[in-house]
Amino acid sequence: MITFPDPTGWHEDETFWDAVSPFIFPPGSFVDEERTAAQILALAGVERGAVLDLCCGPGRHSIPLALRGLAVTGVDRSPVLLRQAQENAEEKGVQIELVRSDMRRFVRPAAFDLALNVSISFGYFEDPAENLAVLANVQESLRPGGAFVLEVSGKEVEARRFHNTGSWEVPGHGIVVQRRRILDDWDRMEMEWIFLADGATHLLKTCHWLYSGHELRSLLATAGFRQTTLYGSFAGDPYGAEADSLIAVAVK
Repeated sequence: MITFPDPTGWHEDETFWDAVSPFIFPPGSFVDEERTAAQILALAGVERGAVLDLCCGPGRHSIPLALRGLAVTGVDRSPVLLRQAQENAEEKGVQIELVRSDMRRFVRPAAFDLALNVSISFGYFEDPAENLAVLANVQESLRPGGAFVLEVSGKEVEARRFHNTGSWEVPGHGIVVQRRRILDDWDRMEMEWIFLADGATHLLKTCHWLYSGHELRSLLATAGFRQTTLYGSFAGDPYGAEADSLIAVAVK
């Protein structure tokens, strides 16, 4: 058994990413992300230009955007995931700039027309000031009028569908068991992930912040964004009781 007991530092453990990336980023998911990329561009009102994919992982969104002719910069702190992104980009025959950097520190002033941080890759830092710093960095990295598409764990969504435990199979890889616990009066959610594959068990504990629509809009305003629209899906459904996710499109 491999254990990762620290819920604050799991994202810095390369052993974790190497072991469980097939569960989190199965190859078949790239097909769905081609549609998601088109929806992200439609929500943001962007057709061309430079794109920042923050926490790009293996390139699930970077590659479809590059295939559409946008100049994509993918940022991630994991060498494992960046290597996968490079291999996937070469397989598709596209060029992507890949940068190894911590999302709390990456800034490229006025360089991008669009930024995205999706697949619930925000809100994992224990100190709220660090999460705010990420948003401020994105705001500074956008050109005037640029858009930021952010997907987070919405309190309203999680409250509706919350279950203490759940499990599912990832075809060709194994089984995932997830146990959840709400902390601090619904401010955060702790999750324990158990990955079962080929006789091995990998245990991970994570903890991330939950945001209501109002809280997310206020946080983006504090970071300097002048306008934010909330959606309940990448298809543009309104954010409400039946939302699939909490997605914000914030404009600099």
